[in-house]
Amino acid sequence: MRQSQRGQVDAFIVMDVMEAARAAEASGRSIIHMEVGQPSSAAPKGAREALAKSIDEPLGYTVALGLPALRQGIADLYKRWYGVTVDPARVVVTPGSSGAFILAFSALFDAGDKVALGEPGYPSYRQILRAMSVEPVGIPTKAENRFQPQPDEIPEGVQGLILASPGNPSGTVLSRDELAALTKRASELGIAVVSDEIYHGLDYGTRCHSALEVTDDVFVINSFSKYFSMTGWRLGWMIVPESHIRTVERIAQNMFICPPHASQVAALAALDCHEEAQANLAVYAENRRLMLEELPKAGFTKIAPPEGAFYIYADVSDLTDDSLAFAAEILEKAGVAVTPGLDFDPVRGARSLRFSYARSTPEIAEGLARLTRFMAGR
Repeated sequence: MRQSQRGQVDAFIVMDVMEAARAAEASGRSIIHMEVGQPSSAAPKGAREALAKSIDEPLGYTVALGLPALRQGIADLYKRWYGVTVDPARVVVTPGSSGAFILAFSALFDAGDKVALGEPGYPSYRQILRAMSVEPVGIPTKAENRFQPQPDEIPEGVQGLILASPGNPSGTVLSRDELAALTKRASELGIAVVSDEIYHGLDYGTRCHSALEVTDDVFVINSFSKYFSMTGWRLGWMIVPESHIRTVERIAQNMFICPPHASQVAALAALDCHEEAQANLAVYAENRRLMLEELPKAGFTKIAPPEGAFYIYADVSDLTDDSLAFAAEILEKAGVAVTPGLDFDPVRGARSLRFSYARSTPEIAEGLARLTRFMAGR
């Protein structure tokens, strides 16, 4: 049977690494997971209890844009976190942030359009765009700019710009002034902006700012996966301009019908589980401290400043020019799964690695000890 050209996207390498780690564990090996950005903690207790109470009730289709109470709850979150008033009508609940990107790109871009994005960056941006016959245009960001794009680096002739703060894999955060400058330049160029904010809440002294603090002319995307530890529940959201609500609603009706009802019930309760989420953040903060202390001792000395999220992005050009092979060697010999930089930067990523510190502190400490032994004997 024929295959579409637009369907020939690159693999999501971190998922391939995750599968290799799973196979190693199935063979009896102990593997420390530093590859995937998945919290080791369960969904908040309040979320699990809310779902348990509703499990005997009909959990069927909801309206396409999500439960009204959840949309209101998310709007209230923006008031608490950013001091921004958001009309809940602009809130769109989605099947994960991945579903939000599909809806956003469908609503904003046509086949043949070009969309700029910083590199290194989340690989699925590129692949989702390509699967929709939209051309991703990489912006090779610089270490001195904390791997974030600058206003004068936005190329002309593109129809869109994707921002990410905190960034994945870098963990760096855009300030309010930086967001204002980037969105202002995009507006001057007539470019639609999509702001990926799924790691908000996970910051370490540098507060995360939403693009909604500086403009309403933006698609803002977030998720319950990271701060609320609900990766497997597959629930995200986005805030869209009023002018785009009905367009997004029509696409959502046809593509997804609605987000998962059960996950929405749990997510509504999770919004009130602030203390539990902050306790998880304290674990990540300790893990981050350990990583920044021990990775340089092991030989990973060129590290981006991780201001948010739960990643360390390391330049390993002094160690290898093949990060894919290097990551495979680390998995095989050290029993630690890490992600090759090629996932995030198709040009320069052969000389970088990403380490996730989303797991428990004992796991991170053990992983660091294994990496130190591996590097000492290499």
